[in-house]
Amino acid sequence: MAGRAEHEDIARLLEEATLREAERARLSEQLITAEQDERRRLADHLHDTAVQSLSGIALMLDAALHSLEAGKPDEARTVVTAALERQRATIRSLRDLSFNLEPVVLRDHGFVPAVEGLAEHLSLEHGLRIHLELGAVGSLAGKAQVALYQILREALEGAIRRGPPSSMSVTIAPAEDGGIEVIVADDARGERRRASYEAIVERARALNGRVTVRGGSGEGGTTVVVSLPSYAAQG
Repeated sequence: MAGRAEHEDIARLLEEATLREAERARLSEQLITAEQDERRRLADHLHDTAVQSLSGIALMLDAALHSLEAGKPDEARTVVTAALERQRATIRSLRDLSFNLEPVVLRDHGFVPAVEGLAEHLSLEHGLRIHLELGAVGSLAGKAQVALYQILREALEGAIRRGPPSSMSVTIAPAEDGGIEVIVADDARGERRRASYEAIVERARALNGRVTVRGGSGEGGTTVVVSLPSYAAQG
């Protein structure tokens, strides 16, 4: 009997190890897919914004050069001035993109200061109030912090696009299963199109998280809840 029980224990342990390995492989595949999708979105965004803008600047400078060669300095000066303004706008857009991808403060000072800086920036730019309760982030792993920051940015900016709201709140609290819950609530006009939340769902899926959207069908505001399991948040 003892030998049989021992064999059963070994078989159970082997089965559990196989299941854990399969789960790790599945999460790894999800992460790779999410990273590929993110790179594709970034490439499309750069092509449609910065690359197009720089191409336009090059054409404007060509026109200015032709004006100079034709003895029309005033015309050339006007074109160069316009090209300079477009270049400055492109630099600003690239700086914003760099900040959104991973702000320096997130890398150097951590998750809480980065989220506080994001909330302050959006509050000042759009004239709204954003209340933060970030008490359950002490154990977040580095990758989880980056992914969660992007989730919060997507949720906040999404509410602003469909609103704008007058107030928003971000709450990060412990979940009953040992993971964490991220709750972003706003009083903006509701959004019926679930496609608007696809980026958030994809980012959460990379951490094996779940996304629940409450409300969003009228004027009562929307609440986005992202639930992350403990092993994804901490490891």
